[in-house]
This record gives sequence, C-alpha cells and structure tokens, in this order.
Amino acid sequence: MQQTSEQYDAVVKTCRDLFQKKMKDYGSAWRILRLPSLTDQIYIKAQRIRSLQENKTRKVDEDERSEFIGIINYAVMALIQLEKGIVEQPDLDVKEAILLYDQHISVTKSLMENKNHDYGEAWREMRISSFTDLILQKLLRVKQIEDNKGKTLVSEGIDANYQDMINYAIFAMIHLNQH
Repeated sequence: MQQTSEQYDAVVKTCRDLFQKKMKDYGSAWRILRLPSLTDQIYIKAQRIRSLQENKTRKVDEDERSEFIGIINYAVMALIQLEKGIVEQPDLDVKEAILLYDQHISVTKSLMENKNHDYGEAWREMRISSFTDLILQKLLRVKQIEDNKGKTLVSEGIDANYQDMINYAIFAMIHLNQH
C-alpha cells in the first residue's frame, strides 16, 4: 500500500501541476460549465483513449497519458461544481481552486485506500484497456443519472462515479508509468 500511495501522489502531482498552470493561463473559466458538459468532456477523452488502444495508426502525436490526465482534472472540476454549483462568471483564483482540488483529491484518495484494502490491490493485475472501459461505463451511468435529474433509486450518486473515474485513471497512469 505504501508504494501505491507514493505512485498515486506522483500521478496527482503531474495532474495538479497542469491544472495549476491552466488556471494561471485561463483562470476559472471552467466554472461556467454545467455537469453534463464536464461529463461530455471526460467522455471525449475516454473515447479517444479507447480509439488509441484499438487503432494502430495515430493522426495526432499524443498518447493516452495526456487523456488520462484530462479525465482526472475534468473529474475534479466536476466534483468542485457539484460542491459549489455552477456560476455565470469565473469566481475562483488559483489559490482557492488549488485548495478545492487538493480537498477533492484527498477524499478520493481515501476512497481508493479503503477500496484497495478490501480488494487487495487487484487493480495491479488489470489491463489499461479495462480501466478505459470502466471509465466509459461510469460515464454512461453518470449520463443516465443526469438524464434522471440526479435521482437514483439504489445507486451511488454522481460524485462517487467521478471519484471512481479519477481512481481508475490514476491506476492506468501508474501502469503507463511503469512501462
């Protein structure tokens, strides 16, 4: 588990650094995005990863890593939107956005540690393509929940699905970093 925690933190550092740089470049323009827009952005990234995994030829010289980073950062943005609500104008400075980012990553990492304890790090035996498929499945679930106006009968809410997407993407990044 110690190794997992360190690897997790290393991936998060890469994602957080990019998030922080983009906050400096663009500000918090993403704060106007409604949840379905963020869900669709994550969906586009996950579909591209699946396409990269299935197709031998690439027309754009980017690998899966940048897309997994995008999934992580967009999912954190979605968690922030769930917490704070959508706004008409950007309202977060870099410092506040990073504080919120860190809070949501901390909660998500705790969830991973609890599940990892119970599942015995089974994710280490999984293929990267399985993480992609699981992220796509979570996205389809979130879209359905959004279409149901956020109501679920017996299922976990949207926030748990975004957290799972973050954790699956981080696991995929850990695998990619080892190759």
